[in-house]
Amino acid sequence: QVAALQRQVFDFLGYQWAPILANFVHILAVILGIFGTIQYRSRYLILYAVWLVLWVGWNAFIICFYLEVGRLSQERDFVMTFNTSLHRSWWMENGPGCLVTPVLNARLAPEDHHVITVTGCLLDYQYIEVVSSATQIFLALFGFVYACYVSKVFLEEEDSFDFIGGFDSYGYQAPQKTSHLQLQPLYT
Repeated sequence: QVAALQRQVFDFLGYQWAPILANFVHILAVILGIFGTIQYRSRYLILYAVWLVLWVGWNAFIICFYLEVGRLSQERDFVMTFNTSLHRSWWMENGPGCLVTPVLNARLAPEDHHVITVTGCLLDYQYIEVVSSATQIFLALFGFVYACYVSKVFLEEEDSFDFIGGFDSYGYQAPQKTSHLQLQPLYT
């Protein structure tokens, strides 16, 4: 939960609308998973596990996007902002050790944007985003195994529940039939 909230904050700072939406759904799914664990609801845990499969896929896409795998390009694809703005990752300008210098009189920039150069970064923003997504994948895999195991335990408990005696099956004994007539199989 903390990792998802941290990621949500930095995506808000960078106006990354697609990750903001995905992080919001992920936070809701984590809350449902926690609620399902506390309330012994296996369906919520199964829903959480299904969401984690989608979450791993989303984070794999983010890794491929920032590493520009295949035809993905950060220069022409504005997928993260739903093509509404030219914003980039917050880490681009605010990474560790980065020095931002504005380029004055740049004709390449639209009227409402400015051109900058970023130098001296200890770690490029692409790698920070990749590490963040890889961490999310690792946590999701751990959560998936946990959700599957706990939902299995909950489902086994539901199947073994004694509806007549409740949880204390030794406290109540069903009356025994004392019939002297023994049933025999019927062959036709």
